[in-house]
Amino acid sequence: MFAIIQTGGKQFRVQNGDVIYIEKLNAQEGDTVDFEVLVYEDGAGEISVGAPTVEGVKAQGKVLGHGRGEKILILKYKSKKNYRRRQGHRQPFTKVEIMAIG
Repeated sequence: MFAIIQTGGKQFRVQNGDVIYIEKLNAQEGDTVDFEVLVYEDGAGEISVGAPTVEGVKAQGKVLGHGRGEKILILKYKSKKNYRRRQGHRQPFTKVEIMAIG
């Protein structure tokens, strides 16, 4: 059984017990969150495709924590003009465990 959910502008293929890293949510650690399901497969080979979501099916997840990703360096440079800029960025994320789909 699997489902495809959408959150933070990205789509994820999830199953029960999966741990995913998604865009940061405004939820406390230990809270449960529900995700709309775009595609649902029930384990018997039946696939339901939503328009845009599958009616009556939700994926429930538990927030395990929040964090920040790896540092990404952004460099700007213009030759012969003595122009150099360096900036760093760490994207915040939320770690979620999928508890139930259905």
